[in-house]
Amino acid sequence: MDALTLFIIRHAEKPDKTLPALGPGLTANGVSDSEALVIRGWQRAGAWAALFGTALTGGDYAKPDAIYAATPGTMFNQPPSSRPAETISALAARLKLTPNLGFAKGSEAQLVPALLKLSGVVLLCWEHNAIISDILPLIPVNKGTPPGKWEGDRFDVVLRFDRAKGDDKFAFKELFPKLLSGDSDTPLDHGK
Repeated sequence: MDALTLFIIRHAEKPDKTLPALGPGLTANGVSDSEALVIRGWQRAGAWAALFGTALTGGDYAKPDAIYAATPGTMFNQPPSSRPAETISALAARLKLTPNLGFAKGSEAQLVPALLKLSGVVLLCWEHNAIISDILPLIPVNKGTPPGKWEGDRFDVVLRFDRAKGDDKFAFKELFPKLLSGDSDTPLDHGK
């Protein structure tokens, strides 16, 4: 197999009825939309673009060669969330990459095998519960322990998987870039 670094991030902050101070969801054009990011989410999207979109960070945060995000669309009678695509929009524009939005939430069983066939550096932005339940179990890991739970209020974590050329399994590392005020360096729950 080819060498692959796979970064997984959760979509950025969203409207939360329990935290009304976050404000409403807004599209990139400022139109109110409950399935869009809140202002802090747009700030995080810009911070991801700065982190992954320059050669300044090097080391842990390499520039992606490809970006994937859940395509906005209806799944399981839920509204079509735009958050994953919005979260990576600034990074994709900065790197002049067309993101792959060809996999909807619910199609993780097709997404992960497609990702594992890639080489280089790939960034995936998805919904946190599906990352834990439907994506991580499909990634073969022989070093490190991916989280077993992703708390609903955590938007500040990067999951990094590295596969060396010729290997079929990944080394896992959890990263905490602390891009915005209040971001944490506390690991996600690794209990299964």
